[in-house]
Amino acid sequence: MNSQRPNRRKPMSDINVVPYIDVMLVLLVIFMVTAPILTQGVQVDLPKAPSEPVSEHQEDPFVVTMRQDGALFVNLGVRKSTEGTRVTIFSLEEQAAKILGTRPDAPVYVRADHRLDYGQVVRVMTVLQKAGAKSVGLITDPPDVG
Repeated sequence: MNSQRPNRRKPMSDINVVPYIDVMLVLLVIFMVTAPILTQGVQVDLPKAPSEPVSEHQEDPFVVTMRQDGALFVNLGVRKSTEGTRVTIFSLEEQAAKILGTRPDAPVYVRADHRLDYGQVVRVMTVLQKAGAKSVGLITDPPDVG
């Protein structure tokens, strides 16, 4: 008698994760390359006016940026590379009160596009003063020479 054993394999219960790791690493590289491109600052066409530059040694100021379309962004610092957090006029007072509550001496600035309605800028400045800002400065670009 020829006894042949049936060729049965035991089912494999492990998952091969190597392809998934390869895909994950490729995605990681893609995100690392594209992340700096996506973190552009808010584009604002500031009015031109002769004024003193903001001191580099001063602590990070509280800056509210207003785009031409009326969108508001809150940021700590005047770096143009970071957009900040988008807020509405209704949540601006709450956000400003929280920041100014922890840092009451922080300078407060508004970066507003020169094409904005003057009333919108004044409305934001009023909200900032209600939130506890002692004074509100306006950020401008230096005038073109020549």
